[in-house]
Amino acid sequence: MEWLNYHHLLYFWSVVRAGSIQKASEQLFVSPPAISTQLKLLEDQLGEKLLSRSGRRLVLTEMGRTVFSYAEDIFGLGRELMDVVKNRPIGRPLRLDVGIVDVMPKAVVQTLLEPALHLREAVRIVCREAAADQLVARLATHELDVVLSDSPMDPSLKIRAYSHLLGECGVSFAVGRRTAARYRHGFPQCLNGAPMLLPTDNTAFRRNLEFWFESEGIRPIVLGEFEDYALLRAFGETGAGVFPLPSVVEPQLRKQKGLKTIGSTNDVRTQFYAISAERKLQHPAVLAIRNSARQELFSRQ
Repeated sequence: MEWLNYHHLLYFWSVVRAGSIQKASEQLFVSPPAISTQLKLLEDQLGEKLLSRSGRRLVLTEMGRTVFSYAEDIFGLGRELMDVVKNRPIGRPLRLDVGIVDVMPKAVVQTLLEPALHLREAVRIVCREAAADQLVARLATHELDVVLSDSPMDPSLKIRAYSHLLGECGVSFAVGRRTAARYRHGFPQCLNGAPMLLPTDNTAFRRNLEFWFESEGIRPIVLGEFEDYALLRAFGETGAGVFPLPSVVEPQLRKQKGLKTIGSTNDVRTQFYAISAERKLQHPAVLAIRNSARQELFSRQ
């Protein structure tokens, strides 16, 4: 039986992903001539040309595209195997490294992560907060197990990752209890001219809200825009203005004595995703998060 040389395949895969032999050599700490030799040996073994030159660029042949597709699956499974092994150190808690997109409402994050803390085995959760593109990049280097986001992965990012929909819900509007009386009647028109605190305009949540405002003829007075949703809510709790929040956390809001919901709509939908490096989720804590979100948290939204 003839066996494939996986070292040769790794060099080929790395060159294609890096875009050139020089860049691959810097990543692999192998000289460019050595990589060129390995590529030639792989082509000789397969009996097919895999790469051709177009000016200064290396271009995949038709067979090269096929081989690269298989290489993606092979090394992707290898990464998943290492993740499974490394996530189960003997005698230690199962570790879950979570990236949280900074615009995510913290009440939603807390609710999503809660099931991971109730597994039979002990779980240690490590949370990192940053912009979506930075977090997805850290998936590729195995620094994170999953990224929680309010939108699927940006397809323009040249990173192999997969978006798993956790669920979706409508939007509620809340305000400080002391000023809630002025918004008692005529929702959603009571929002017209109302002081409003909103996420920044680079978020899916904000874009959906803007579209809905326009369709309803509502023109709020935007007093503040926030990248950090926790800060947005903190300002809202002072009574500075009306602020939107995913309806899924409205039960928690009712427990806040200083806040009151003035109305809700299902015409604005906000979605939540788990983004992972693997096509099929494997980490037990991530599976618990996904299953709880789909079967319980968002099942009635």
